[in-house]
Amino acid sequence: MKKIILPIIGLIGFGLVTHAQCGKNIVFASSKTDYLDAHDSLQRSANESVNVAIKKTDITVVINEDAETKLTGTGTLTSCDWKVPFKEGKMILKAQLTDVRGDSKNVTLTIEGKDGKATLLVEIESMPDRKMRLVADEFDERN
Repeated sequence: MKKIILPIIGLIGFGLVTHAQCGKNIVFASSKTDYLDAHDSLQRSANESVNVAIKKTDITVVINEDAETKLTGTGTLTSCDWKVPFKEGKMILKAQLTDVRGDSKNVTLTIEGKDGKATLLVEIESMPDRKMRLVADEFDERN
């Protein structure tokens, strides 16, 4: 009986730890943005720093450390499944982000970890033929 109970407790504990990553404050930083079409074909790349901070439901995006490019908003976590926290798994957020001029866009942010690398795919509802993909230079938990 012990041989069965201990692995079950271990699996439950592992599940709680990986699911707990979904409620953490995280930062995603990238130095390159790939612009894709609706079929995920690369259209162009740009060397630009992008920092995304997610705190529960609050999201802040800053491009090239410029206050004029800051986007803020709130999001809803629609899916979160980290097999290895911040390395293997996926989380999807639906959000409304607003720029400094007050223009807002509905977006879907998909962060996926695969083979130890994390990518962020940004899809803008009003621009279905354009996506942005960023590869993380940093993707980690922040307090």
